[in-house]
Amino acid sequence: MSAPVVIAQTDRLTRLRTRLRAAGLDGVVLTKPQNVAYLTGFTGSAGVAVVTEADAHLVLDFRYLEQAANQAPGCRRVKANGPLLDAAAALLRDLGVQRIGVEADTMPVGPFRRMQDALQPAEIVPLDGLDHLRWQKDADEIRTIRRAADVADAAFLAVLPQIRPGAVEREIAAALEHELRRRGSDRMPFDLIVASGPRSALPHGVASDRAIGPGEFVVIDFGAVVAGYHSDCTRTVVTAPVTEQHRHIYDVVLRAQLGALAALRAGMTGREADALGRRPIVEAGLGDAFGHSLGHGVGLAIHEGPTLSPREEATLTPGAVVTVEPGVYLPGWGGVRIEDLVVITEDGCDILTHLPKDLHEATA
Repeated sequence: MSAPVVIAQTDRLTRLRTRLRAAGLDGVVLTKPQNVAYLTGFTGSAGVAVVTEADAHLVLDFRYLEQAANQAPGCRRVKANGPLLDAAAALLRDLGVQRIGVEADTMPVGPFRRMQDALQPAEIVPLDGLDHLRWQKDADEIRTIRRAADVADAAFLAVLPQIRPGAVEREIAAALEHELRRRGSDRMPFDLIVASGPRSALPHGVASDRAIGPGEFVVIDFGAVVAGYHSDCTRTVVTAPVTEQHRHIYDVVLRAQLGALAALRAGMTGREADALGRRPIVEAGLGDAFGHSLGHGVGLAIHEGPTLSPREEATLTPGAVVTVEPGVYLPGWGGVRIEDLVVITEDGCDILTHLPKDLHEATA
């Protein structure tokens, strides 16, 4: 692993240890793969990180010892011959740690109780907010997410001519996945959404065997994964013939999105950001048709903080990567969503998605 990545990992561990000291903890056990990867560099599918004031350890089975040596040279490797959490508990006993944090939103009740029993009289403390360490991206992370967005942009443009009346949703999704992988996506970040006609009113309408008809919206939600980091984008196209209702609904959503992008900046809360995109839709009389948040954070997970939500009081900081994705969904008829990925800056946002947003009319 190159020195700059090790330096970034050291900085992240320093911030974690500051958080632990503030909570009066001697160490923490991390099981969420995204947090393990962020704080140690290890990206394997099975690994537990144990971080104390003095050291960072990775508890692994034999499959991942060599991978961890390459990806996380700053961590001490501990080979587990059984369940990883049992080995982590044994390590903590050997270290004499007395007050240990665990991820409150990740640790199941059963393993939590077993760890309590194994470590008595040490105290196990559920710790909230560890994911917040990942909210503000550094320059390397932003460059990687930008690459993922570029891959997604290119893949969509390659498939766009195939989105026309008579095409089958599932075939469009397969073609898009092929282009994403061919252009550099490590895997799919989620089940690709291709939803046409009345199904486009389903915010998460994954591709079906339905053939796209004439005069219908088609919502396509997709992204790429590069070096573990995600991108997320949605575009909506319409098949001919286009009606005034199509144009009206699309224009309402587009105005809401463009207005939010123009006003979004560091210092506002997620609730205030959500209002930027929600207000124009409400003023158009379509507030009840916009039932989800304006956006969410994106990084090592496809959905992470901060959210642009009516319930989010956290303040947006420079370096946060979020989606801006207003939508209008009319059951039985169709829906529109337009989604870009952006980096929050002091005086605005840097848009990472570069696909056109004019209403694209597809013909047979």
